[in-house]
Amino acid sequence: MASLSSITNSQTRCHFPLSKTRPTFHQLKKRSLSVNALLSKEIDQNIPQTVQRFWQWLKEEGVVSAKTPVKPGFVPEGLGLVATRDISRNDVVLEVPKRFWINPDAVAASEIGSICSGLKPWISVALFLLREKFKGDESKLKYYIDVLPEGTNSTIYWSEEELLEIQGTQLLSTTLGVKEYVQSEFLKVQEEIILPNKKLFPFTITSDDFFWAFGMLRSRAFSRLRNQNLVVIPFADLINHSAKVTTEDHAQEARGAAGLFSWDYVFQLRSPLSLKAGEQVFIQYDLKKSNADMALDYGFIEPNSDRDAFTLTLEISESDEFYADKLDIAESNGFGETAYFDIKYGQSLPTGMLLYLRLLALGGQDAFLLESIFRNKIWGFLELPISRANEELICRVIRKACESALSGYHTTIEEDEKLKEEGNMSARLEMAIGVRRGEKRVLQQIDEIFKERETELDFLEYYQERRLKDLGLVGEQGDIIFWEPK
Repeated sequence: MASLSSITNSQTRCHFPLSKTRPTFHQLKKRSLSVNALLSKEIDQNIPQTVQRFWQWLKEEGVVSAKTPVKPGFVPEGLGLVATRDISRNDVVLEVPKRFWINPDAVAASEIGSICSGLKPWISVALFLLREKFKGDESKLKYYIDVLPEGTNSTIYWSEEELLEIQGTQLLSTTLGVKEYVQSEFLKVQEEIILPNKKLFPFTITSDDFFWAFGMLRSRAFSRLRNQNLVVIPFADLINHSAKVTTEDHAQEARGAAGLFSWDYVFQLRSPLSLKAGEQVFIQYDLKKSNADMALDYGFIEPNSDRDAFTLTLEISESDEFYADKLDIAESNGFGETAYFDIKYGQSLPTGMLLYLRLLALGGQDAFLLESIFRNKIWGFLELPISRANEELICRVIRKACESALSGYHTTIEEDEKLKEEGNMSARLEMAIGVRRGEKRVLQQIDEIFKERETELDFLEYYQERRLKDLGLVGEQGDIIFWEPK
């Protein structure tokens, strides 16, 4: 599902050599759930007992009924939701009352609410999830916790040997950054919250436990509901992703039946596709994520090259003699000292990238454009080439950055494609090959764009020529007109 707030990751940098009220759950009676004959006609008996017990719990809590058009089932992805009847596009496939949502409001209303009030939302929800897990049979969420996996194929769970397969990639630097961040947050919350509150946390929470909770939130949380930046929805989070789904407007918060005689807010999920009985129900997790993002958040990638991307980071160097002027211009036009540009395979350069590059490269004879008299017009000037020297510097620096980044990978695109053709590889190795191949293809694409631009430098029209034309000082053949007194 939607991921937690993004965490800043290290990227390739280019420098220019210039001088809820408590959501209470229905009280579970002390009994084991019977799942035999009761479920035989409803759910595949090959489904694990934990899933069968979870399904029965959902029935007893009124979350599912005979009208619910989906059920858990075995699918190529592992476990998913399967249509029990034909479903039309935009049909409601499930509703989960608010009292079952796992979010900061649920934490605030719980026994650990007071000690978690000052924590980052994801950390408080992670602690809540861990506490429910360790409570075992005493947890009101026991049957949900039991169906959660021990981990995913997210790169945060990869071994050192597996991480070597993404050497040189931005995914590796992002993964290491995230792991360092999560470990740091764990040590802090362990010292400040967990250890001083033994009555609330009478069990040992390890770093691995904390990473498990982080991974569950990262891969299962929804974030597009009204006023909900982080919420896990039991039952709804069984739904899988498909590239066939090209919209994200499938989930919403609505008023609905929360029980036999009560109404409350419910999480409502609609099918973005028309389905036949027996087909799997899918949604789109996030259209904007790159394959590297998908690998980190969910533990899988798409074969679609549209997900291949590379983030180019551009920076105004503090050593630049025009640092203050350039920063002022950048901030006046929606940028800052550092700008990140996500470049996708098969697509043109992002809006504003060339303008920012030309600003960074301004100097020498072009530096007069940085004077305050041009401050309101400079961004418009930057939409077109400034000078040959400026444009040439841009091409040289970007191509050098691409060359440097490409040298960091331990395989070539051709070697990756050969490995892919051979097949017979683990899911993680397949992901690694897909991500590193995708990044390299984008880098080659960027290099080709600026290589071609270098061949056009003699034919581009620069600022001085445009200015002379505006003043009527250039003839039809491009020759400068000299005015002589009569």
